[in-house]
Amino acid sequence: MGLNAADVIGGRSAAGAFGRLADRWIYAFMAALFIVTVLSGFVPDSIGLIADVRAGHRPPLPLIMHLHAVLMASWLLLLLTQTTLVALGHRVLHKQLGMLAFGLVPAILLSMVGLVMTTWHSVADLVAAAPPGINPADIEETRRLVINLLPVQIQSGVLFALFTIWAIAVRRSKPETHKRLMILGTLMPLGAAIDRIAGAGWLPTTYPAAYAVESAYLFLWLAPVLIYDVVRLGRVHRAYVIGILCSLPFVAVTVMLWGSPWWLATAPKLMGVKL
Repeated sequence: MGLNAADVIGGRSAAGAFGRLADRWIYAFMAALFIVTVLSGFVPDSIGLIADVRAGHRPPLPLIMHLHAVLMASWLLLLLTQTTLVALGHRVLHKQLGMLAFGLVPAILLSMVGLVMTTWHSVADLVAAAPPGINPADIEETRRLVINLLPVQIQSGVLFALFTIWAIAVRRSKPETHKRLMILGTLMPLGAAIDRIAGAGWLPTTYPAAYAVESAYLFLWLAPVLIYDVVRLGRVHRAYVIGILCSLPFVAVTVMLWGSPWWLATAPKLMGVKL
């Protein structure tokens, strides 16, 4: 049975309605996806850490860890609020609330640096003390993991700063670029949550022996907005192209250095920590 004119017009109308819905809500969807990702990765991990603290198997969690968690949660909630406000047409409130980013971005960056340094010194103390109740093999695995993750953490901090600061700078002149850069910037620190999801067995992983598959997951998480751009614009927006190109050198360095004897010996010297 062939299609008549009404069927064709109705199909086009439905496609147009779906496209308009996607135009309004794709970024709010991404913000919600990021929050679900963080909750899926960190809630089980946090429950385990708290249980270990209460059982006396590890010292209390450092203050910087709590501070970083609060700041990142605030950022994710801000992103969800901002994208929802735009979807609902409340652009004036969106602009007013966006001023919070001027304080949150530097605070998050400082908390990232503080958390990395605190972790390194904590592991250095663990290696030096070599407590009798802890398997030396577990201590060595922790030491290697902390060293191997350093390029990933540098990527997270550098690209979060680059994309969010760029997004803030073009928020008035290039709003289409602005919102895509906010998605890219927020995605960068999400690697820590995705790694935990993979480590829990929910995704294929080579972790911690290597960091090959894990490097691709950030691009997988970006897929919804890439597909959206191709469908609605016929191409991927140049902000995403630049973002991916900026990420690739970090990915290559991480894969190359992961587990190499040279890096395991050199990284502690660069950090100024005896590990």
